[in-house]
Amino acid sequence: MVKPPGPSADKPLIVLVGPTASGKTSLAVHLAEQFNGEIVSCDSVAVYREMEIGTAKPSHEERALIQHHMIDIAWPDEPCTAGDYSRLAREALAGITQRGRLPIIAGGTGLYLRARLRRRATERGPAHLHRILARIDGTAAKSIHINDVPKVIRAIEVSLAAKQPLTEQWQKGRDKLAGYNILRIGLNPARPLLYERINQRATAMFDRGLIEETKRLIERYGRDCRPLTSLGYAEASAVLRNEVTREQAVAQAQQGHRNYAKRQLTWFRRETEMHWLKGCGTDEAITNQAFELVAHHLNGSELITL
Repeated sequence: MVKPPGPSADKPLIVLVGPTASGKTSLAVHLAEQFNGEIVSCDSVAVYREMEIGTAKPSHEERALIQHHMIDIAWPDEPCTAGDYSRLAREALAGITQRGRLPIIAGGTGLYLRARLRRRATERGPAHLHRILARIDGTAAKSIHINDVPKVIRAIEVSLAAKQPLTEQWQKGRDKLAGYNILRIGLNPARPLLYERINQRATAMFDRGLIEETKRLIERYGRDCRPLTSLGYAEASAVLRNEVTREQAVAQAQQGHRNYAKRQLTWFRRETEMHWLKGCGTDEAITNQAFELVAHHLNGSELITL
């Protein structure tokens, strides 16, 4: 159980990241059980209702056990911009802390475009990135200096993620998250084990009916529904168009998720304040290490664990 800090102290916040299939959901649930927490999902596809099999959302049993936020908040054909997510997530975090509970953010989708843009800035120079921003959001480009690469990158990534210029989103939760004392925990399983788990998960999604789920979603929302371009659903859609066999789709989904995990790890390793745990979130030893980290963090934040 957790006792809230005094009114002047930063509020504790746990951020749990890791590559796909590394066991973030399992660890987040265990942390929430141990420390009286609630979970805020950070996944760009889990926000959509009716998309269950291909999103690897927490199970209904897990959601019944622990309060989850930012899952099933929009229909697949509804826009859910970065500004929308930011505003709703901030409201969720505030509500969790007001209830005297520990907020745990689990996920990390959407952070990897920044790494690719930084690499492009290094290869082609800041002027190239600034031209990209000018095409996407001319107003923002005029207000950001050509050599201010971090701001240019941020404006591009937010605009692309939301499919809306940054300057049109400035009234939707653009302020930096403040007032929280953040502990960042990263899962880093051995690569062979991670790839084995990814392959098993992709196969299981198809075995559980991913193609059938995709067919229902297409019938209801159309083939151009944006969330259906995400990993897993894109390959299932190709099967429905008779472009690939089921076996080929599974293999492509496995490869796509492995590539995605590689990009995730590349990005996360740049975070200097990350506490890395060398295993999966389903491992008892890793769970115990995470418990120790969180307990120490809460004590340092003037909280009491019972």
